[in-house]
Amino acid sequence: MTSTRLPGKVMLEVAGRSLLGHHIDRVRRAATVDEVVVATTTNASDDVIAAWCDREEVAVFRGSENDVLSRYAGAARRHDADVIVRVTSDCPLIDPGVIDRTVRAFAAAALECDYASNRIVQTYPRGLDTEVVWRSVLNTTDQEVSDPSDREHVTLFVWRQPERFRLVNVSADGDYSRHRWTVDTQDDYELVRRILEELYPRRPDFTFADCLDCIRRHADWPSINAHVLQKEIPPPSVPPTRYRVPSR
Repeated sequence: MTSTRLPGKVMLEVAGRSLLGHHIDRVRRAATVDEVVVATTTNASDDVIAAWCDREEVAVFRGSENDVLSRYAGAARRHDADVIVRVTSDCPLIDPGVIDRTVRAFAAAALECDYASNRIVQTYPRGLDTEVVWRSVLNTTDQEVSDPSDREHVTLFVWRQPERFRLVNVSADGDYSRHRWTVDTQDDYELVRRILEELYPRRPDFTFADCLDCIRRHADWPSINAHVLQKEIPPPSVPPTRYRVPSR
């Protein structure tokens, strides 16, 4: 709720549902996910999120605002998860099919994989990001990491060490990375609101492809948030020979 660029963003409403509600509804459709847990903070301002989770019967874990790594590790311990699928709740257009594809790529390479993601090389729109990691790797990261940036961004420690951790990248069938469907600013919200209002009433289980079709019909819409920049984080260095691309 204390987002600096758009405070309270996950509880903003579109088509009679909060952005968090849209997000959770879509994540729950992923066939590869056993349980959904909202990992929020212990801040009093986030009581509204915990209360929403209680009403919607969604598991919730509360931890540090800035030490996001410890929050994830704590949620994983509390719910005894062997594998953690990480998505961020400001992405109400996230596609359960993309989540499933990333999880299945991880599972297919499980004996030779520590971490799978569709964002090591970004080809999907920003807003469909999915990461999959063993709990043991998350625990190792939690125990070894001291850098505040690594603790805030959770998986940077893994990305930065391709010589130590085995990485799998999952790519889309084309390069759609120019699209921005995450909600960090008012203009991001305006674009996502338009897409949701067009697609959700007719087909709540709309897909990534449906979103692209919507954008093609409204070619001016991407300009709404084209100027918005993703917050810079220290980029991971992943030599091309050090991660795998799964076969389709």
